[in-house]
Amino acid sequence: MNRAVQSSEHEARLGLFAGLGAFGLWGFAPLYFKLLENINAVEIIAHRVLWSVLFLLSVLVFRHRRGVVEHIRVSRKTLMILAFSGLLIGLNWLIFVFAVNTDRVLSTSLGYFINPLVSVLLGLVVFKEHLNGLQVLAVFLAGAGTLHLTLAVGEFPWIALSLALSFGLYGVIRKKVDVGPMVGLFWETLMVLPLALGWLAWVNYSNQLDGDLSNASEAILLMGTGLMTVFPLILFAAAVRRLYLSTIGLMQYIAPSLSFCMAVFIFNEPFGLDHAITFGCIWTGLCLYSYSSWKNRVRV
Repeated sequence: MNRAVQSSEHEARLGLFAGLGAFGLWGFAPLYFKLLENINAVEIIAHRVLWSVLFLLSVLVFRHRRGVVEHIRVSRKTLMILAFSGLLIGLNWLIFVFAVNTDRVLSTSLGYFINPLVSVLLGLVVFKEHLNGLQVLAVFLAGAGTLHLTLAVGEFPWIALSLALSFGLYGVIRKKVDVGPMVGLFWETLMVLPLALGWLAWVNYSNQLDGDLSNASEAILLMGTGLMTVFPLILFAAAVRRLYLSTIGLMQYIAPSLSFCMAVFIFNEPFGLDHAITFGCIWTGLCLYSYSSWKNRVRV
C-alpha cells in the first residue's frame, strides 16, 4: 500500500473519530447540564456565552498568533448579521438548557430530529430550492407526527419546534455569511456578551444569583459550559475537512439518538404509544430524506 493511500485512510479515520467525538459530546450534553439543574437556565446561558468567548479567543490566538486580528476581521454588515444569528443560537441554547433542567430531554431529541426536515422546508421558502417527491413526503410525515402528538397529548410541542426552528433559521443566516465556524461563533457570542454580563450583574445585585463561583466544583462546571461549546465545534470542523458531507449528514442523527436513549432509559421520561407514533413518523421521514439526498449525490 503506497503512502498516499495510507495517508488518506489515516485522515479518514481521524475525521471519523472527530465526528463521533463532536456528535457524541452534543448527544451527552443533557448529562452535563443536569449537573447544573439547581441554577436558572438564563444564568447558565450567560455563563456559557462568557466562557465561550474566552475559550474561542484563546483557541483563535493559539492558532493564528500575530495574525489573529486579521483572521477574525469582518465587515460591519457581517457583524450585524452575526449579532442576529448570535441571538438565535443563544435562544436555542436557552430552550435546550431549560428543557433539560425541567426533565424534557425527550422534547430536545424530537426537536433535533425534526431540524433537518425544517431546514428542507426553510430551503424551499428562503432559497427557492426544489423538493422532490420523497422530500415532500418526508416533510409531510414530520408535520403529521407533530400534529398527532399535539392532538393526542393535548399540548403543543413548543420546545421541540422552537429548537428546530431557531436552529434552522440560524443555519439559513449562517449560509448567507461567508465566515468560518470558529470566527462566526466568536463574534456571535461576543455580540451577545453585554446581555450576558448585564444579566449576571443584575441577578448578583438583586441577590438572586444561583451559581456560586466560590464553590470550586460549581465554578468548574459553569466554566466548562464554554468548553462544552467550543471543543465539539473544533472536532466538528476537523471532521468536515476529512469526511464526505453525506457521512456528516448521517452522523448528525447520533446526538438526538443519544438524547432519546438517555431520556427514556436513564431519566425515565414518559414514552407512550403517542410518542412512538410521532417518533416513528419523524424517523420514517428522515430515512426518506436521507435516501433522497444519497440518491441525488449518486446521480451527480
